[in-house]
Amino acid sequence: MDRSLKDYIIIFLKGLGMGAADSVPGVSGGTIAFISGIYEELITTIGSINLSLLKIWRRGGFGMMWVKLNGNFLIALFLGVVVSIFSLMRVANYMLENHPILIWAFFFGLVLASIWFVFKAIKKWHLGTAIILLISAVISYWLTTLSAGGSVEHSVWFLFLSGAIAVIAMILPGISGAFILVLLGAYQDITEAVTELDIKKIFFVAAGIIIGLLSFSKILKWLFDKYETLTLAALTGFIIGSLNKIWPWKKVLETKIINEKVHITDEKSIWPTHFEGDPKTISALVFFLIGFLLILLLEFAAKKMRSSHVK
Repeated sequence: MDRSLKDYIIIFLKGLGMGAADSVPGVSGGTIAFISGIYEELITTIGSINLSLLKIWRRGGFGMMWVKLNGNFLIALFLGVVVSIFSLMRVANYMLENHPILIWAFFFGLVLASIWFVFKAIKKWHLGTAIILLISAVISYWLTTLSAGGSVEHSVWFLFLSGAIAVIAMILPGISGAFILVLLGAYQDITEAVTELDIKKIFFVAAGIIIGLLSFSKILKWLFDKYETLTLAALTGFIIGSLNKIWPWKKVLETKIINEKVHITDEKSIWPTHFEGDPKTISALVFFLIGFLLILLLEFAAKKMRSSHVK
């Protein structure tokens, strides 16, 4: 696929969005990839990574192998993800600690608007499609109701396993890899490793992510090739079910004190009228609309780019 520098800058920006989403418990980088129109290309590209690339390298040289790999796309996207994680994770944590209602309202609007565009991608509806959507929505919702584990110091091999498990969620729209890390009790340990540049821990987490990504992406690629409609229905259900996690107004049910800090381990969604304290309803509505309209703008921009490429 021929792309200009502008195209790769846009892919880099989409990577920034994926990285920012993956830094927040409750939001999936896969959702950002899906709504920005690069999800299937991402899964297909990663799923195509195998030993045959080495044979192409030997026969046709590095350039031919790089084209077959879709290397420019991967570099632009994952550079954006890495830059985002290392630069925006602190910002995301600051917003979650100081303005949680506003940031969750923004993400709620973003994800809610994306559901319509995912629905449109499903061309054929039948009973099986509806059942798959319902089951995946229920599973995703159930995951959002689980209590989070406590954060303790973990071995590097546990962090390796956590990375491998979390990346599966990260590339599934609607399922938050960061939230899976919270459930495993590894989120704080990993975020501290990133902010403190603990190279050893970062290496083992990254190794787990790479292995998990290469393995699971092949399964997803196969599902898209063989059962595209049912796979899209399942992904839609995952996104719908995840809305509970990112609902802005919560009632805290349980907390734990870890390293002299209070951490919320269980909560439930409530109406703004039942919220203890200032619900910031008007401000939340503004942030919700910003997130909602952002998706509409992304879709408009994507359509414009597709039409320009056709011409």
